[in-house]
Amino acid sequence: MHPRRVADDACGIAQAAAVVGDWWSLLVLREVARGHVRFDRLARELSVSRKVLAERLRTLTEHQVLERRLYQERPPRYEYVLTEQGRGLLPTLVSLQDWADRWLLGDGTLTGQASDEGAEARRAASLVGERVPAGLRLPGPGGRAYDPVATGARATVLFAYPATGVPGVPDGVTAPAVPGSAGCTLENRQFRAAWPRFRADGIAVHGVSTQTPQEQAAFARAEDLPFPLLSDDRLQLTAALRLPTFRAGQTLRVKRLVLIVGPDRVVRHVLFPIGDIPTAVQQTLDLARASDADFTVRKT
Repeated sequence: MHPRRVADDACGIAQAAAVVGDWWSLLVLREVARGHVRFDRLARELSVSRKVLAERLRTLTEHQVLERRLYQERPPRYEYVLTEQGRGLLPTLVSLQDWADRWLLGDGTLTGQASDEGAEARRAASLVGERVPAGLRLPGPGGRAYDPVATGARATVLFAYPATGVPGVPDGVTAPAVPGSAGCTLENRQFRAAWPRFRADGIAVHGVSTQTPQEQAAFARAEDLPFPLLSDDRLQLTAALRLPTFRAGQTLRVKRLVLIVGPDRVVRHVLFPIGDIPTAVQQTLDLARASDADFTVRKT
């Protein structure tokens, strides 16, 4: 056996590439993470031949990255969902996206900000009319698993932010020192101040970051927040919606963004990029009160 082949047998990169190191396999995983789990929908989203798609689905299923589930008996039809092993690849997908946003689609600058016309802004704008995948749950207060879209609410505001830091720990230790990443505590306080008006209109508010559930809970207690802060530390929501990120140290952080989601899980409005936090909070309230028929992308 060739010496390099022997080395590859013990190389995690080589072994992973054998499973997912293919254009179509990676894009299949991207689409399944977005909630497109049925064969016809995958073929339509990817514009791929049915033969190629069937081959990739078979490979990913055989390697237990995807699980095939029967959803119709006559004729038998299946949907493909991520296994626990497959969900472990979501940080890799997001890391690839983050690398490309910075080095291939951007100018290499490490920043928590974004331009109005860049690839990240176009991708965020494309979320209008898309659905937040059903079955997605994120850790929230009290160890509960929360649906990011609140049941029974007229609309749900999802405001994503990089990091608030940890109460009692100096910001310089925990907060990402990256341009555009500051202001998360201010943002939470602004939503806290406006929360009675959101509640009066039947609008739910959820904060989301990639901080751990413990960090989110500690900050929420310290700030006496009336709405839940959800942790996307496993990058499930970030991968599903392809949210813009930046890397602070070894941690991926979500750039500041607001989504307004209808009770049907459809994204009605997007605010990105956000520069003026108080203005963004007021715009969010105004848009959430607006007609469900009004779909818009706003910049602040």
